[in-house]
Amino acid sequence: MAVALQPPAGQPGRTPLTRVSLAYVEQRFNLYLRFGEPTRTVQLDRWRRCAVFLPNAMFCRIRWQANDYGTIRWQLMVLQACTPLDAAQRIPGVRPGARMLLHAEGEQKVRAVLEKIDTIEALGIAAIDVSPAYWGTLGNRLAAWTAGRSSAPSSLPLLLPDYTAERHAAWLAGRGLQ
Repeated sequence: MAVALQPPAGQPGRTPLTRVSLAYVEQRFNLYLRFGEPTRTVQLDRWRRCAVFLPNAMFCRIRWQANDYGTIRWQLMVLQACTPLDAAQRIPGVRPGARMLLHAEGEQKVRAVLEKIDTIEALGIAAIDVSPAYWGTLGNRLAAWTAGRSSAPSSLPLLLPDYTAERHAAWLAGRGLQ
């Protein structure tokens, strides 16, 4: 179902917006934002919403699904809304697409990334202001950890790099030079 959305007040009429589908069905399905600042959120019906982001906005979407026997899927994605000139990935529920900075699948990986987000926020840094390169690094570490293990549960620890105040200051200084 397409949602006709007007650009936010003060924004040009041709601003390309990224629309993100969100949903909640009690005890079965939860598709929500962990962080991100949508320009607008539209309630479509009792279960569904649509969050709208401006270009270059960063956000984290989490998907949790269950059946009669318990959790069947955990998924976390850190995404960045794109401009029409950017290369974007097609992601279900994200229109027209976004740049995927991090993708975590499975309870262990999702919980590890959520811990990193909590740690970053405990430093007083908003997760939407974190360097995109950091999210990419986390995503690469998760992929390498998966590739290096057999089908049995891994005995290798899942070690992810920390995002420090120093790293954040360097990111902000570099961004200021652009």
